[in-house]
Amino acid sequence: MPRFLITDYDFPDVDLETRLCREAGMEVDAAQCRTEEEVIERCAGCQGLLTQYAPIGAKLFAARPEVKIVSRFGAGFDTVDTEQARAHGVWVANSPDYGVGEVATHALGMALALVRHLPGYDRDVRAGRWHYLSTGELRRPGELTLGILGLGRIGKRMAHVSRGVFGRVVACDPYIAATDFPAYVERVDAEALWRESDVVSLHVPLTAETRGIAGARAFAAMKRGSWLVNTARGAVANVPDVLAALDAGQLEGAALDVLPQEPPPAGDALLRHPRVLLSPHAAFYSRQGERELRRKAAQNLVDWARNGRPTYVVVEGR
Repeated sequence: MPRFLITDYDFPDVDLETRLCREAGMEVDAAQCRTEEEVIERCAGCQGLLTQYAPIGAKLFAARPEVKIVSRFGAGFDTVDTEQARAHGVWVANSPDYGVGEVATHALGMALALVRHLPGYDRDVRAGRWHYLSTGELRRPGELTLGILGLGRIGKRMAHVSRGVFGRVVACDPYIAATDFPAYVERVDAEALWRESDVVSLHVPLTAETRGIAGARAFAAMKRGSWLVNTARGAVANVPDVLAALDAGQLEGAALDVLPQEPPPAGDALLRHPRVLLSPHAAFYSRQGERELRRKAAQNLVDWARNGRPTYVVVEGR
């Protein structure tokens, strides 16, 4: 009978996951590991791991050769060292399509909140200032260009839900064919995307290539008074560069659902900046979306045990 460990989670419980595995005849235990060493200690005798934020890498694969599969809650998998997994023949799986609509609509909501100055209006009204010009002039969204960096599932949905709001939608994604770009999305290179967009929305995975891609060089190429939205991964945006661009007026506002450190420490400059809109890594969330995420992540383990491979493969094991 295969044995699995849920290494960590921030859901209220893991009843759904444990029930799904046990109904399939598998043993499952749950922990709240924060380090790779804690995972190593807890996963002795386990063939599979279901993980959220706990780091999984070379130490674990060397110490626990019985681990044959790692499934992650979420579309991203940067907490798992995929190269080491491949080297050790360990399957890696994810849940890539569970919250596409949620993330896209969250990103659009954040973009419109910035463009329409909603956080500033709310702050001013509560402070006793009641005037439509209290936050400065507004620009018509239908005359603005939305730039989407990364046109995967979520990027495509963002383009779809935004096409009737913004006057122009452009996107950059060198990893998909031109024929995969919807007719209403103009394909541009990265330089043109930063230069021509009024709003840039990030929808790329965190890799060595994308880490810090939204940084000083990119912001310097943007129109003065542009906006940035990040619902992808925290480290895709260089936060000190974001704050510097805001203070210099190069960016008018930034909306961040994800941060390099979550939650941010008390006193962090992001928490004090009046033109930063924050949400707590919530873009993925709806009641239905969370259940879909959890079910698909756990089903990867069940499918591997039954059929020899998970449903959503990131790295093929052996």
